[in-house]
Amino acid sequence: MDTWSALVVGFGLGLRHASDADHVAVVSSLIQRSPSLLTAARIATLWGLGHTLTFLCLGLSLICLDLRVPPRFEQLTEILVALMLLVFGAWHLLSHAEAARAPSQGGGLGRWSAVRPILVGLVHGLAGSAGIALVASTTISEKQWAVAYLVLYGAGTIAGMVLLTVLIAPPLLWTQRAPMWQRGLSTLAALLNLGLGATFLLVALRRT
Repeated sequence: MDTWSALVVGFGLGLRHASDADHVAVVSSLIQRSPSLLTAARIATLWGLGHTLTFLCLGLSLICLDLRVPPRFEQLTEILVALMLLVFGAWHLLSHAEAARAPSQGGGLGRWSAVRPILVGLVHGLAGSAGIALVASTTISEKQWAVAYLVLYGAGTIAGMVLLTVLIAPPLLWTQRAPMWQRGLSTLAALLNLGLGATFLLVALRRT
């Protein structure tokens, strides 16, 4: 595979990476109470930026500084992501009742609403980053092109999540007019996060 083809593949893999089940579950929960499609897209972008920041910091360290990660690093990051999903799912499940009693008003992102997707993205970016950086360094011999591969992969992840959010946000926004549907989808999203978190944790722990 030539360099340009590898770069295109990197962007495409980033697009596909955005559709991973845990990513979709978390971002769906984050955007459920968004007042508009634009706000939902901003939340997805913030998640993608957090994800890409962690991914690039780790990937660039491995490629440019020739660092090596401990053998248990991938397992520890998977456990961290699993715990984040469990905590996020539980928090979302418990906080929905309070949000239903005092629904948010306005069309902007509050300070915490803006920080939360970035923090979730930062944690998500840890899982699998070392493996992706290893693929880039072994597939592309020149470091500058391997770095470009990682940047395009990260850009593809952001673009993929924004596009996916644009597709899934309208039905979620519509449920704000139907409280019963909104409660049902909110509970489903929380349970999905809890289920994925438990599954990822069990898989990670079995590797010990």
